[in-house]
Amino acid sequence: MTHFCTLANQFYTYLMDINFNKNEDYNRLLTSDLRQRFAKVKLGGGQKRIDKHHEKGKMTARERINYLIDSDKKSIEIAAFAGEDMYKEHGGCPSGGVVIKIGYIKGRQCIVVANDATVKAGAWFPITGKKNLRAQEISIENKLPIIYLVDSAGVYLPMQDEIFPDKEHFGRIFRNNAVMSSMGITQISAVMGSCVAGGAYLPIMSDEALIVDKTASIFLAGSYLVKAAIGESIDNETLGGATTHCEISGVTDYKAKDDKDALDKIKFIVDKIGDADKAGFSKKEAFPPKEKEEEIFGILPKERNAQYDMLEIIKRLVDNSEFEQYKEGYGQTILTGYARIDGWAVGIVANQRKLVKTKKGEMQFGGVIYNDSADKATRFIANCNQKKIPLVFLQDVTGFMVGSKSEHSGIIKDGAKMVNAVSNSVVPKFTIVIGNSYGAGNYAMCGKAYDPRLIVAWPSAELAVMSGNSAAKVLLQIETASLKKRGEEITPEKEAELFDKIKSRYDNQISPYYAAARIWTDAVINPLDTRTWISMGIEAANNAPIEKPFNMGVLQV
Repeated sequence: MTHFCTLANQFYTYLMDINFNKNEDYNRLLTSDLRQRFAKVKLGGGQKRIDKHHEKGKMTARERINYLIDSDKKSIEIAAFAGEDMYKEHGGCPSGGVVIKIGYIKGRQCIVVANDATVKAGAWFPITGKKNLRAQEISIENKLPIIYLVDSAGVYLPMQDEIFPDKEHFGRIFRNNAVMSSMGITQISAVMGSCVAGGAYLPIMSDEALIVDKTASIFLAGSYLVKAAIGESIDNETLGGATTHCEISGVTDYKAKDDKDALDKIKFIVDKIGDADKAGFSKKEAFPPKEKEEEIFGILPKERNAQYDMLEIIKRLVDNSEFEQYKEGYGQTILTGYARIDGWAVGIVANQRKLVKTKKGEMQFGGVIYNDSADKATRFIANCNQKKIPLVFLQDVTGFMVGSKSEHSGIIKDGAKMVNAVSNSVVPKFTIVIGNSYGAGNYAMCGKAYDPRLIVAWPSAELAVMSGNSAAKVLLQIETASLKKRGEEITPEKEAELFDKIKSRYDNQISPYYAAARIWTDAVINPLDTRTWISMGIEAANNAPIEKPFNMGVLQV
């Protein structure tokens, strides 16, 4: 009997090892795909346009940022995949035609926004406006100094109706310039190429503006339009070049001889900024996880509906792999507890993805939010707000539990309390979409609509109302009913073909890259970079003291 048990255990271990290896291979392939996609995005408008840019004596947007920020410190890029596979009829808009990074300049954390003139001469597409507004939102929320490296032809005219007049369009940028100035947030602009029409207001509404001699210009209307409008003949350099604006109009504050000189001047200015008031989040010496971070690739299952233990993921993200669970034996489909990430104290709210058994002997499905888990999460979020501890949400959720038992137990009420707590939380929130992010589960676990300071997805993530399989079945029923009404016969083969077509379309929409293209998330990241994103995010948030108490209103718990 002992021999049989030993063999059984060995066989189980063998199966687990095979499964781990399969998961690892699959997730590393996803990460490799991420690297390849990012390498393509980094080329902007393509190598030929980069070469032409260099011929003019100009640096590219990425070269400018990399020269500006401290090379010995980490940085993170916001919305690198913005615009991916969008605007194909217009030739595309890689990375939204603008590069945004959070990094350090002379040791001071800043956010840098650089127009990519290799993409349609830096013209603004609708997604460009959304991405710029996201950068300003991050600056406002975290009181981060913001640096604009301007090189843009202005609004992309063929799509002007989608970028010009609305509240969240182009004009909101300048409104934010004014509001940020009143808040005391440092804004510095360097005009390093074209800066025309309404776009000319951005650098001049900043605290200080630099302009590069000979390669940069600022004007409301260029020489051709001036000739057409009032008949005046004048060249662009005389109209709005560096000498004009530094010595005649006084529009700009500093003249730079070239790109590097302008960037050096920015470094000099940033180095003099005084320190900000701090929020006071707890920070101690950082330690790496004791468990191997790379094992995340083998733990995370290939199939999105497969069970796994989220606790094992957490152990590979937190300092010393130490995680003190709150209400460990209650509401087990959500894990809550305290830890440190890169030294910063955090409260973690994570979807448990394994099947759990309650004390009453009932089984609960992993990834589903039940009444007790919603109640537990609500209480924990309130505790973190009371203790001034930033919150980290690890999403792998299919939604709230349905059925008569849940409804009679008040799942809507308990879910509403959790959503209320997330909505009214005053401590900074950070969301990592690890796997599924479906329906109301996305909302309760601090999706984009609930103001996380940063929200990123792993390559394994899926964001949608429901899974591709479930949605395809629902849509198939609608489609077949419509076809039958028109008198068409639906054979099993035809039905299977329709299902595959619908699922393929839906699967494309739930991809993390589809979400990143539309800036529903700030990035798709390598899971091994998660600690860096959270740490830099909390450091940024620590610049903005909490100004109001936590209050859940009429749903006080």
